[in-house]
Amino acid sequence: MSSLYAVLLGGSGGPGRLSEDHETVFVVADDEKGARASARKKWSGYGKGHVDAIELLEFIDGHRISLSASEETTEGFFFSYNDIPFDEEDED
Repeated sequence: MSSLYAVLLGGSGGPGRLSEDHETVFVVADDEKGARASARKKWSGYGKGHVDAIELLEFIDGHRISLSASEETTEGFFFSYNDIPFDEEDED
């Protein structure tokens, strides 16, 4: 049965950078091995990404997560924390 996974990807920051970039992606897969493979394909950074962490998502904040097949698809979009303005006063 397919499940939802959150996967933290890491990879090189690119030439001339002594750092690692990170992205969190979500994938639907039958098992952890399949989730890792699908997530690596979503790496948009420089070079080849790797999996730093993976979590099977079954419950969030008291809500059960369920999946159902759909004909609809999305191409998705990427938000960087640097792209989203926030009000520091809102942070608790």
